[in-house]
Amino acid sequence: MQTSTLGHLRDYGFPRGLHPVRRPLGFVGTAFTVRIPHLDSTALHVAADQLREGDVLVVDQSGDTRSCFGGMVAFTAKTRGAVGALIAGSVNDVDEILDLGLPVFSAGVSARTTRILGVEGAINVPVTVGGVVINPGDVVFGDSDGVAVVGRDEALELAAVLADKEAAEPALKEKITAGGRLSDASGARALFEAGLTPGPGR
Repeated sequence: MQTSTLGHLRDYGFPRGLHPVRRPLGFVGTAFTVRIPHLDSTALHVAADQLREGDVLVVDQSGDTRSCFGGMVAFTAKTRGAVGALIAGSVNDVDEILDLGLPVFSAGVSARTTRILGVEGAINVPVTVGGVVINPGDVVFGDSDGVAVVGRDEALELAAVLADKEAAEPALKEKITAGGRLSDASGARALFEAGLTPGPGR
């Protein structure tokens, strides 16, 4: 399913301010969450060793913008079976990450990194990334348009809705090719002609 298909149906569940390291990309998995305190990435190193096949590593960096996710953490995550990563902070060793082929969304890139200090940190707790609360086990999926998070209790039902919506697109494209109107199919034409939201000078 495309993240933008979900975006047609709801406005929440989309972490803001994160960008993919590369496009195209696509992944879906379960959230494995980590919260670290600014410059201390001790808990992240422990978490990377605990990742399992199909996990998406989700890191809440407590508002810090330095990088907690470099080549060795990415390599460990990939080796353990992670299918993607969401970093509410920056990344480094970008070339290594690209070579690994691990899909990563982050707030940016920085040569300024975190340290192993043992101050504090937590693994598999609710975290906040890009304004979205993400719980351990939530379904995280991303593609070239962005990343979305849905609760595991609604994931299968929602996936069926999205699949039906996407399955209708080929037939609509055929109608448009044959001269049909997109605005008729979407209902936009009827609303526009009804003058519900007239613009200046109408």
